[in-house]
Amino acid sequence: MSRKLAAAIGSVVLLSGGWLSLTGLTLPVALVPLLWISSTYDAARRSWWRMLGWAALVFALWNAATIWWIWNATPVGPIAATLASTTLNLTAFMLYHTVSKKAPKALAYTTLAAAWLATEYWYTVGEFSWPWLILGNGFSHDVWAVQWYEYTGVFGGSLWVLLCNILFFEAWQARRNVRRWAAAGAMLALPMLLSLGMWLSWEEPDEGTARVTIVQPNVDCYDKFHADAARQERNIIDLLTQVPADAQFVFLPETAVPGYYWEPQIESPFINEMLDTLRNRFPGALLVTGANTMRYYPAGTQSRTARPLRGSGGYHDIYNTALGLDSTAQRQVHHKGRLVIGVEKTPMPWLFEWLEFLVIDLGGTLGQIGVGQHGTAFEHDGVLTGPAICYEGLYGDFYGGFVRRGAQFMAIISNDGWWGDTPGYRHLFTISRLRAIEHRRAIARAANTGRSGFITARGDVGATLGWEERGVLTADVSLATEQTFYTRYGDYLGRLAEYVLLLSLLYYVAYRVKKRNYLVQ
Repeated sequence: MSRKLAAAIGSVVLLSGGWLSLTGLTLPVALVPLLWISSTYDAARRSWWRMLGWAALVFALWNAATIWWIWNATPVGPIAATLASTTLNLTAFMLYHTVSKKAPKALAYTTLAAAWLATEYWYTVGEFSWPWLILGNGFSHDVWAVQWYEYTGVFGGSLWVLLCNILFFEAWQARRNVRRWAAAGAMLALPMLLSLGMWLSWEEPDEGTARVTIVQPNVDCYDKFHADAARQERNIIDLLTQVPADAQFVFLPETAVPGYYWEPQIESPFINEMLDTLRNRFPGALLVTGANTMRYYPAGTQSRTARPLRGSGGYHDIYNTALGLDSTAQRQVHHKGRLVIGVEKTPMPWLFEWLEFLVIDLGGTLGQIGVGQHGTAFEHDGVLTGPAICYEGLYGDFYGGFVRRGAQFMAIISNDGWWGDTPGYRHLFTISRLRAIEHRRAIARAANTGRSGFITARGDVGATLGWEERGVLTADVSLATEQTFYTRYGDYLGRLAEYVLLLSLLYYVAYRVKKRNYLVQ
């Protein structure tokens, strides 16, 4: 019992480092202790339930160690995220455990890898989506080791971790077998050596640069939507006066502009004041800011997420929007397409519709805002940029939509202060380094507070503004037009894993039926 408890805690510690501002290079052996626990049980039903308990303990503690900071924003958040994430991890691991007791070892390991990747993929495309703990995300502090993400995305990192764990477990099981240790060592070292070579030989694309300014207003997130709007507006205008005259792009954070604005006009005295500042201070620039915008629908034409507009007979959507403004007052708009569960999105809307007779009408589905369909590239002076909004930076394939639509460099505008000075906002910044590698696009990241800064297409971090720092940063950002293999094909490993998992389960069923018939004969 004590050895198994120590092994479970060991797995939790080895799994967690990459999300706690440490290294993710412990991940290739992080599941070995859990695999050992599985190997100590037989095929009995009681043993299955005991293994379920150990696996649930490991995955629940992994979540608790790495996402506890969500509590600062909502007590329900870490509980819901832990339940969903642990359930998916358990599904994958217990499928492996079941198959490993009653079928060939090769089929069990194939099931483990396919089931884990498939469940991670489901977490990115499902109704309840919180892809924070995708194993490949754990290398955001070790970008020199995963430069090949431009071919595989983070799912390639997850596959690498799983294969390393399997081979190291096999080597540990046969400690004196040199070949097994050599195979495990090669699986660990070769991808890192390949990546290191790519990292050392990397050269910035020779396609020009854009002069980019990012602004961090340092406004408390919890005061932002309730405090004096005039004071926030003065803060923004003061910071905009510090933007250099030769800036080509200026980025303000997510929901930086107070208030709500009707599309398509998106006008107000403050918007006009920002435009005047742009024309007078940096007339050659595109100003991109976060804002809350609204769209009206006559009755019968409303979207799925629209809510009634009282007194009008119509409906309206509220969008979390990236708004582009230039000196001609042209508006470019991108609506956030990946929404935060519980805050911006109500999961399983079909269930809420079915239970509508039990729900008090509060003017629309609680927590649900309008959903953007894809990433939209903003064009200015012949250069295209992708203005991703906060949570969209967690989704490699969706993020690639900006690049597929022509973005030559990327921006991420964010509101990071919800969780306080915790590992949350720091890891959200470093995950952006993985997005830069996947699509080979430089990134300018503007946060309300937290961490704003520049990231190269190799994943290197340039100048930054940290927690509770107010200021303006300007840098020349490299442009690129070539699309990576991952940009073109997205999360193909996750989709492929679904088919491999299905085939593995069908093979397992056929194997068990054949074996049972043989025993009967």
